[in-house]
Amino acid sequence: MKPKYISTAKLNHAEWLDFRRQGIGGSDVAAILGMSPWRSPYSVWAEKTGRLPINDSGNEFTHWGTIMEPILAKEFEQVSGKKVYRQNKTFYRPDHEFLRANIDRDIVGEPGFLEIKTAMEYKSSEWADDNIPIAYQLQVQHYMYVLDRPYVYFAYLVGGHSFGWKKVDRDQQAIDTFEPMLIDWWTKHILHDEEPDIDGDKATTAALKSLYPDEDGEVIQLGHDINQLLRNREELSNSVNSTSKLIDAIANRVRQEMKDASAAETEEFRITNHKNKRGSRVLRINKKKED
Repeated sequence: MKPKYISTAKLNHAEWLDFRRQGIGGSDVAAILGMSPWRSPYSVWAEKTGRLPINDSGNEFTHWGTIMEPILAKEFEQVSGKKVYRQNKTFYRPDHEFLRANIDRDIVGEPGFLEIKTAMEYKSSEWADDNIPIAYQLQVQHYMYVLDRPYVYFAYLVGGHSFGWKKVDRDQQAIDTFEPMLIDWWTKHILHDEEPDIDGDKATTAALKSLYPDEDGEVIQLGHDINQLLRNREELSNSVNSTSKLIDAIANRVRQEMKDASAAETEEFRITNHKNKRGSRVLRINKKKED
């Protein structure tokens, strides 16, 4: 299905944020599906329904990612021999106008497009070989569905020094699985304004704190279901504390047995107890790899 589009070239920042609120973009997909490290279904709902402002402030990392985008686009052109150009458009599905896509670059003379990413050094394994972070996989599969495209290229920079690029093909089976979930979520939680289930995600905690930042001095009675949840919480807390103390006790027994030794082994485990930069010994326990 050929997509439609709206030009975003003349939108000011406030208009652009309001426009983002009206649909599901690529960065929303993993969050709605509960697979984002940054946002949760609840926080997306709070933003899309206008209960909270869209958080677009970013951080130093996203700031430099934006600055690096045109540089990495040029590098992709150099190493791939392809030519790319910017599309100041938001594409959307004619049958579901809230399913939207904003791609980083289009490619001259072929049906693919380009997405540009930066990553910290400690996340290098997420980009090694054929790996791509799941949130970005979902993002581009969503884009390919909206745009009706067969593939996408990623250009990425890891740790500020390691550039790479790779091709990702359309995965129709994945699209057929999660796109109906997005449609159901939007219908249920945005069009019908049904509050999503609460989870323990940090983004949900932050959203609730922002929704209810003040207190009014009132004392209220909560129901039996909340009382049962609090019982469960108490039991879990006690269990966690007990488990933590047991783990610490086992580690201390190992320290006692090792004394001044730098390393030790058992039938199944290797243990080290080296000094760190601050001069404090750090106990590390690793299971041996099976032959």
